[in-house]
Formats: sequence, structure tokens, C-alpha cells
Amino acid sequence: MPPRKTATSIIAAKTLVHALALTPLAILAWQFWDVYSTNSDALGADPVAEIEHRLGLWALRLLMVALAITPLRQLTGKPVLVRFRRMLGLYAFAYACLHFSAYLILDLRGYWTQIFEDIAKRPYITVGFAAWLLLLPLAITSTQGWIRRLGRNWGRLHKLVYAVGVLAVLHFWWLVKSDIREPALYAAILAALLGWRAWKWLAKRRAMPVRVA
Repeated sequence: MPPRKTATSIIAAKTLVHALALTPLAILAWQFWDVYSTNSDALGADPVAEIEHRLGLWALRLLMVALAITPLRQLTGKPVLVRFRRMLGLYAFAYACLHFSAYLILDLRGYWTQIFEDIAKRPYITVGFAAWLLLLPLAITSTQGWIRRLGRNWGRLHKLVYAVGVLAVLHFWWLVKSDIREPALYAAILAALLGWRAWKWLAKRRAMPVRVA
């Protein structure tokens, strides 16, 4: 009976996470339809910019939450939290793909070859595109099959998520023209998450027994 209850609670928790992760997209889709069908101002004066901004912001938020899973597990002593890390990472990738797609379809409007010019000339697009490219192999290799195939290399590969976090925050920071308070907040959160990992790594190194030749 206890294992069944645990399984039921995990399913319920994952259902809740799915619902919470999809809610921003559902709201955005409803507002987009409202603008499209009634020409309302649900998405503000610049709907395209608002759509791109919100999708990118949720990609960053979900990435931060995914990175927070390990510190939370270590602080609470609840290994079950790890079960949600991959899900949150894939949702971050999905929002990043939608953010990139919105830029291609709504902003460039079919002139997709212009993206190469933008990547070369606009640093915030360069780092944003680099972050998406690094996320791509992480999403592809997130299955159990790839974990078995790669073995220890899987963990090494997925450490790229730290670089993705840095690039994503930098993308947001360079995108903002004047008020940098919001990107600065995410930069502080990322610094805390990476700082925790660095501290734990150093503590582990110091605790290792010294080998005597």
C-alpha cells in the first residue's frame, strides 16, 4: 500500500507541475486569439514584442526552477524532487523553442535568412541563439535510453546547462535597453544557484582523504 500511495502522490504532483507550466502558454494563447479576433489590446501596443518577451521570460524562469531542484533536494533531504528536474528542463526548452519560433515567424515574417545577419550583428541575439543551441542536445539526450548510452558522459554533457543559464541571463540583460532590475534579479538568482554548486563541490573536495604516495 505505501508504494502505491507514493506513486499516486508523484502522479498528482507531476500533473500539477504540468498544469502550472502550461498555464502561461494557455493565457498567452487566449490573449493572442483575443487580439487576432477582436483587435483588442490584450497584448499591449506591440503584441509581437510582448509574445516574444513572455515566452522567453518563462523559458528563463523554468530554467531557474530546474536549476534550483538540486539545491532544494540537498537542503530538504527529499530525493523525490529530482523526478521533476527533467520535466522542468524540457518545459524550459519548449518555451525557448516557442520564443525562437515567435521571433522567426512573427518578427522576421518569413525572411528567415535574416537571422544569420542578426546573429552576427546583434550580441543579444548571438548569445540567445547560443543558449538555444546548447539546450538542444540536452533536450535530445534527456531520455532514459540516452542516459544508458552515454553513461558517465551524460552527466558531463548536461553540465552545459550552467552555460545555458549564463547565456540566457546575458541575453535578457543585453536585450533590456534601460531598466535592468529584472535581468539583474535573474542574474542574482543564477549566481546563488551556481555559487551553491561551487561551494558543495569545494566542500566535497576538501572532505576527500589525502592520498599518501
